Amino acid sequence: MNTAKLIGAILILAGIAGVTFGSISFTKETHKASLGPIAFAVQEKETVNIPLWASIAAIAAGAAVVAAGSRKR
Repeated sequence: MNTAKLIGAILILAGIAGVTFGSISFTKETHKASLGPIAFAVQEKETVNIPLWASIAAIAAGAAVVAAGSRKR
C-alpha cells in the first residue's frame, strides 16, 4: 500500500469517526496548588464538537486521494 492510499484511508476513517461520534471529550487538570504535604488539583471535562461538514469533507478528500493514488501506476 503506497503513501497516498494510506493517507486517503486515514482521512476516510477519521471522517467516519467524526460522523459517528460528533464530539470528543477529554479531562484537563488545572488549578494545582500545594500546601505542605497536601496537594489540590481540579479536573475539568472539556468537549470539542466536530462539525458534520468537516467530517464529510474528510471522507470526500480521502476518497479523492485514494482514487488519485490508484491512477498513478
